[in-house]
Amino acid sequence: MRRRSFLAGAAALGGAAAQDPAIPIIDTHIHLFDPTRPQGVPWPPKNNAVLYQPALPARYRSIAEPLGIAGAIEVECSSWLEDNQWVLDIAQKEPIIVGTIGNLEPGKPEFGRNLERYHRNPLFRGIRYGNLWGRSLAAEIANPEFITDLKLLSEAGLVLDTANPNPELVEAVVRVSDKAPNLRIVVDHLPQLDPPAEAGALRAYRTNLRELGRRPEVYVKISQVLRRLDGRVPEDLAFYRDRLDELWGVFGEDQLLYGSDWPNSDHWAPYPKILGVVREYFVAKGRNANEKYFWRNSLKAYRWSRRSAGQPGV
Repeated sequence: MRRRSFLAGAAALGGAAAQDPAIPIIDTHIHLFDPTRPQGVPWPPKNNAVLYQPALPARYRSIAEPLGIAGAIEVECSSWLEDNQWVLDIAQKEPIIVGTIGNLEPGKPEFGRNLERYHRNPLFRGIRYGNLWGRSLAAEIANPEFITDLKLLSEAGLVLDTANPNPELVEAVVRVSDKAPNLRIVVDHLPQLDPPAEAGALRAYRTNLRELGRRPEVYVKISQVLRRLDGRVPEDLAFYRDRLDELWGVFGEDQLLYGSDWPNSDHWAPYPKILGVVREYFVAKGRNANEKYFWRNSLKAYRWSRRSAGQPGV
């Protein structure tokens, strides 16, 4: 990364949001796809004018590197099994991608075979399972084969990323963690969750959230922070502070991760604005918390390996 490009990007964020250039960033949530390939893509749909264009590492790099992004974790957005390999092949040629989270189904007879196949590639860091592709984490907890496969995932040193949280999923993560206590779990997009309005349900949700906060193997992505309100997307940190404060109060500096959700984030704002809100929030927490949020915690959660000199490591 060129220093001039980095400083230009940091200056564009302005004032308190400018990141110390000594602190690199690992973005733990991006998607890769190419609608122009012969087989097409299952997502995004053709009528999505924002997303229906190639989202590949070169495009991501041109946006992210000037802002201080040193590496990224790709999270699978395709329900097609062979797209696990497609992403790994793309990532292999691109050092900015330090890991991928794939799509495999625990509880299916072929899970172990598929896990062995993809885990041979060290870039494969885990799987995604949650409110996606017609699946439900809560519905599968009573399935012994499902839990056995999650333990197999844990024994391989890999991660379970959840998808699209709601209160039921938060409760399900507690129960999965009970049954597979050594499994590292990453809960995505929690700032986007609307807590229940009913008093009893709200108490249960907050109890489950606090329980996850007591489990060091559980991490939370501060991703999908921005929201649309009355047809506009507020870009002022003050609008999001209460929600961020709640998650900070529960999970603290050791369990929170940065994720942009690029390019899906383009629905809300350009990448610099997505990053700018959380930068401003975490810069105020001090250097130690800043480093943990922007890269150190991702290393604990995903156990990725450095692929270029500009990436951090221990």
